[in-house]
Amino acid sequence: MKEPKAYSQDQLNQTLWDAANSSRANVDAAIYKDYALLFLFYKYISDLHKHEVEKLVKRYGKDPDRIAMRLKKFRFVLPKGTSFAEVYKKKSEDNIGELINIALHAIEDANGDRLEGLVSIDFNSDAVLGRTEQRNKMLRNLMDSFAKMDLTLAGDDVIGNAYMYMIERFGSDAGKKAGEFFTPHSVATLVAKLAAPRPGWRICDPACGSGGLLLLAGAEIEAQGSKDYALYGQESIGSTYNLARMNMFLHGKDSARLEWGDTLNHPLLKEGDSLMKFDLVLANPPFSLKKWMGDSTENDPYNRFHRGLPPKTKGDYAFISHMVETAKAGEGKVVVIVPHGVLFRGAAEGRIRKCLLEENLVDTVIGLPSNLFQTAAIPVAILILDRSREAGGRNEKRKDVLFVEASRLFKPGKARNYLEPEHIARILDVVRKRKDVEKLCRVVLPEEIQENDYNLNITRYVDTFEEEEAVDIKANLRELVQIDAELKVLEKEMAGHLKALGLVN
Repeated sequence: MKEPKAYSQDQLNQTLWDAANSSRANVDAAIYKDYALLFLFYKYISDLHKHEVEKLVKRYGKDPDRIAMRLKKFRFVLPKGTSFAEVYKKKSEDNIGELINIALHAIEDANGDRLEGLVSIDFNSDAVLGRTEQRNKMLRNLMDSFAKMDLTLAGDDVIGNAYMYMIERFGSDAGKKAGEFFTPHSVATLVAKLAAPRPGWRICDPACGSGGLLLLAGAEIEAQGSKDYALYGQESIGSTYNLARMNMFLHGKDSARLEWGDTLNHPLLKEGDSLMKFDLVLANPPFSLKKWMGDSTENDPYNRFHRGLPPKTKGDYAFISHMVETAKAGEGKVVVIVPHGVLFRGAAEGRIRKCLLEENLVDTVIGLPSNLFQTAAIPVAILILDRSREAGGRNEKRKDVLFVEASRLFKPGKARNYLEPEHIARILDVVRKRKDVEKLCRVVLPEEIQENDYNLNITRYVDTFEEEEAVDIKANLRELVQIDAELKVLEKEMAGHLKALGLVN
């Protein structure tokens, strides 16, 4: 008997998207994604469990005690009657949504802390999925589509990448809500490569969304032939936090530590009473978050805002301050996506920016094209802050700031613009070489930035002005005289033709 053929990445991406999206009916993409992606996770762990049982039966025969003992060491525990295949047999029941809920909560309970709280949605909800007939039709279609697939035919990388592909596809349909759970893949790839993580690093995303940035940073280390790294993240939205947890499991990153809560007011990644410190902190935090400040922010017990308290109506520098303070002193790196206002706004933000520059922490400022994000058409920037430039750090002698004006490097699309691999490669090349390139990048000394009142607006430092071609007025006048003469000849010919046709006297 032929072994079933493994899924290719493209094949699995399309198969899963068709399975999930074709059953959606009238449910909003931003909501439906939570159901479809949890279902994908459910089917995957069910398939893994089924194959593990089959292997154990081959090895130990039908000895239920030995099989049960071995299954306790498996990645996920599935109590009897809870697997996808077992629930699928009951798909015609009127209460199929309730049966799915029961199975998923039983799996959650059986796996203790690892899956605690993972099932935060209701497959039997009238309010979200519609009345019984509509809801059951959608769930049965979804189950039928997934029943055709054996997800063990994809390794962790392939299934994990397919999950991220689906997140991005749902993000494209979710409009402004997409910013809550994903960063466009090309932008996230650029951030991960700019971060240049190394084996042995602890990596954190304090606004981790569905976890894509963390996984891409880890992939950069694995490309160096090492799996020696640790991932940490915190996310404030519960459903998005659960997407991130499943993303880690599907990529085989079961040891990643993710927390659910408000990073700015209740940071949970701690060692004792102190904040954890990381080799790399990277993030795409919500732009200019309003009402971010809590009751105790002014007396922050971790002293994260010692450079100044950001304004209540804009949380950008609150995230930046947190990231800098959780990067290891003298060596940690911060890579963060920000709106352009962060580069030049005054008042409290201007004072914080001045402090960061005077502490020699600002290493690179990169301006990206507009309309890269589903959530905002505005151009954004990437800030790289480097604590190895502090006194005593290995780069303390580096005092300049590299400005990169990359707003023209993109491929236009219908809904949004894209960074192609060649655009990413071009940006990485100039950042690594750190040399002036006309109309693209410039290395600027601190004295010049000080003269500009610590304004980091990129066009102050990188001249992108394109001279228009000089106009030869005399030549244009001669051409007009020639055209006028030719026009008179044509008018005379036309009058002759009209007279010959008897249309004029």
